[in-house]
Amino acid sequence: MENAVRKFIDKHSLLHQGARVLVGVSGGPDSMALLHFLSTVREEWNLDLQVLSVDHQLRGEESEGDFNYVKQICKDWGLTFHGTSLDVRSHARTERISMEVAARELRYKFFAQKMIELHADYLALGHHGDDQVETLVMKLVRSATSTSFQGIPVQRPLAGGMIIRPLLAVTKSEIEVYCETHNIIPRIDATNLESIHTRNYYRHHVIPLLKEKNANLHRTAQHLSENLEEDETYMQKQAKKVLDEAVVFNHEKHQVIMDINLFKKHDQSLQRRAFHLILNYLYETIPSHLSYVHEEQFFTLIRKSHGNTKLDFPHCLKLNRAYDRLTFYFEQSYPLQENFNQMLVLPGTTYLPDGSVIKATYTATIGKETPFSLYIAASGLSLPLYVRTRKNGDRMSWKGLQGTRKLKDIFIDEKIPIERRNSWPIVVDSNGHILWLVGLKKGKQIEVNDKQFVYIQYEKGHQ
Repeated sequence: MENAVRKFIDKHSLLHQGARVLVGVSGGPDSMALLHFLSTVREEWNLDLQVLSVDHQLRGEESEGDFNYVKQICKDWGLTFHGTSLDVRSHARTERISMEVAARELRYKFFAQKMIELHADYLALGHHGDDQVETLVMKLVRSATSTSFQGIPVQRPLAGGMIIRPLLAVTKSEIEVYCETHNIIPRIDATNLESIHTRNYYRHHVIPLLKEKNANLHRTAQHLSENLEEDETYMQKQAKKVLDEAVVFNHEKHQVIMDINLFKKHDQSLQRRAFHLILNYLYETIPSHLSYVHEEQFFTLIRKSHGNTKLDFPHCLKLNRAYDRLTFYFEQSYPLQENFNQMLVLPGTTYLPDGSVIKATYTATIGKETPFSLYIAASGLSLPLYVRTRKNGDRMSWKGLQGTRKLKDIFIDEKIPIERRNSWPIVVDSNGHILWLVGLKKGKQIEVNDKQFVYIQYEKGHQ
């Protein structure tokens, strides 16, 4: 076992001279073999070796006995010990998660705290080659995407340092032989012998059958895991480039806006990964009931040629397609726009609910108009003027149009998203005649040789 682990450490550059290494030790064969191996190379690598141990308080006196066993071993071997007891049951109830997930969350929180507190370079954990096989087989059964089908990483960042797993190079049986050879008598968790837990079922009933066909299955699994990780790292980098080109992240509102046409220019494998990167950004924790079905709904949505469509995702996440734009937002952060009907201050400034302003004044000359400015002849103008949101049945006319058109049809022609239409500012006279659908259409006016005009200018707010 020693030679295999040494080669694995060298291949992946898992340690460096003078490093401070924390070792997560439960008292079982895997972590005890890891601790013993690292203690044998401690002087060679000039390692500052310290031990972390956790009592999850799930097996009463047995788990307390494991904890005390590790503490005594550290004393016997001259190693610094750091231990804690965790109330896993309370955490599971509060967060409404399984005991397994709760234990892992609290355990890694403790590990991270100690990594920071002790300025550690590495946290060494005892996952081995059979664990890798079990993980890949379990993911093969339940995963629907290649991004989910990945094994246990050889190393990954944690709290300013790196988690390392040197024993992925060896099997459970090799570890047991190592313990026997070095007179290590580990603690045995009886629950690991039961098949009621999913991983234990695979461990006792599935993996042995596979090993009958390939005795070196752990090496095959590790090679596959490393290749998948390398490929996925590259694909993730390319997917981030897709986001840079086609997606805008609104951090203030916690929203994402996608240019669908730019997004669809890329290969679907990158689109899929970019979609999941968006979900990772939006969700603090990915909901357990978010599945490949939602992914399929997303792709169906962006493949539609036009129009407005909405999707509901878990935890009130909404996907709203408005023509060639797709907005991801949470319902609570995207309140309904406020309707308004305000008298236009003339001369003066009128403030709208979204922070936009409309400035109006009298002038004797006409300058160059823009889509966000309007000149109206003052003579014959029915004052006061108002700025309001649309009403049912609103219609207007403009120069060159025979008759009138519904505002609803204008919004559709101009591809205005549904959620923006009800808050769109409209300037009307005292008779309700629409003078200006701001930024889109200017009402038909009677041409007069007037010496005074009303000049109105719209400035968009920043909210």
